Amino acid sequence: MQRVALITGGSRGIGAGVARALATDGFTVAITGRRAEMEVHPFLTELRSIQPDSIYMQADVSSVDSRLRLMEGLKEKYGRIDVLVNNAGIAPRIRADILEETEESYDEVLSTNLKGPHFLTQQVALWMIQQGSSETHRAIVNISSISATVASVNRASYCLSKAGVSMATRLWAVRLAEFGIGVYEIRPGIVATDMTKGVQKKYDSLIEAGLLLEKRWGKPEDVGRAASVLARGELAYATGAVLVLDGGLTVGRL
Repeated sequence: MQRVALITGGSRGIGAGVARALATDGFTVAITGRRAEMEVHPFLTELRSIQPDSIYMQADVSSVDSRLRLMEGLKEKYGRIDVLVNNAGIAPRIRADILEETEESYDEVLSTNLKGPHFLTQQVALWMIQQGSSETHRAIVNISSISATVASVNRASYCLSKAGVSMATRLWAVRLAEFGIGVYEIRPGIVATDMTKGVQKKYDSLIEAGLLLEKRWGKPEDVGRAASVLARGELAYATGAVLVLDGGLTVGRL
C-alpha cells in the first residue's frame, strides 16, 4: 500500500532531512515550500530517485488559500494521506530585542510557525478521519525547537510560536487519539541549516566551550531519523510524546 507523507518546508534544512528519511523508509513524499519548483528541482530529483511518485507543491502555510490548494492537490494526486510533518517555519527577519519588536514581525512569524500549521493540521486530521480506520500507522509530527522552553529575548515571536506548537501537539494528541492518529513533537536544538548560518561562529564557540553534552552541531538527518520512527509507528504507546534532540543542551547541570 502506498503510504503518503506531507512535509511542509521540506525542500531544505530539517525538512529535507525528514523528506529524505521518510522516502528511504518507504513513504511517497509530498514536500512544500515557498520557492518555485525550478529552484528545488535538484532535491526533488533526488527524492524521485528513491520514491518516483514524490512531488513538490509550492505553498505558503500562512495563507488560507494556499493551504486549500495544497489539500486539493494532494487529494487529486494521491487520494490519501498517512503522515503530516509540520516543519515549515521562519525566524524574524530582524533579530530585534523584545523591547523593540514590531507587530508586523510578530504577525509574520506567528502566522507561519503556529497559525498556519494549526489549521493545516485541522484539515489533514479531518481528511484522515474521513478516510476511516487504516492498517498503517497515521501520524502528525510537529517540528518545534528548544526555543519552546529556552528564552531568547532577541527573537521573542519565534520562542512564542514554538511554545504554541508544543501546546498544539498536546491538544491534537488528546483530540485525535480516538481515531488512532498519533501526534508527536520533535524539539531540535542547534541544527546546521540555512537558518543558523548567520550565527555559526557564535555557536561554534559555545559548543567548543561546553554548551552541549554531545559536542557537535545537530544535523537534519538526526531529525529525519526521529521523524521516520514516529511516522512508521515504531515508538508505540507514546502519542503526545516530545523527543528532544538537542545534544544535551537543556539537561540541567551543576
